[in-house]
Amino acid sequence: MKAQPDVARHGAAGPDRRLRRAQRLTRSIHFQEAFDQNHSAVGRFMVVRTRRGDDTALRIGLIASRKVGNAVERSRARRKLREAWRTNRYRLGRKVDVVIVARRAIVTAAHSEVETELLRLLSKLGVPIDEREDA
Repeated sequence: MKAQPDVARHGAAGPDRRLRRAQRLTRSIHFQEAFDQNHSAVGRFMVVRTRRGDDTALRIGLIASRKVGNAVERSRARRKLREAWRTNRYRLGRKVDVVIVARRAIVTAAHSEVETELLRLLSKLGVPIDEREDA
């Protein structure tokens, strides 16, 4: 099946907010580089690490270890992080790859709290954020 243009699928009103495979980190070497570069910011619900380089493309990688909880809670944590990223990705200005490590407190956090903290930590790491709600 041929892919439909974004205008036909989502209307001409807003940006494309889908999260495709090309917008995710999938190779372990990229995760390792993010940890090795040591650009990180710690929050209550997550630890955000950035990876800078020539091949970065504003992609996301998620980590939820067993410390977060059982399988259901880890999946819930990843879904919350993915949704916060997906709805705000278009506002981010710099081409960096981001690795987000979930912390235990995210399981009971509200979506708005997760979203606010993600944007605050990214800003702290020097990723420019467009303050307009719908760019």
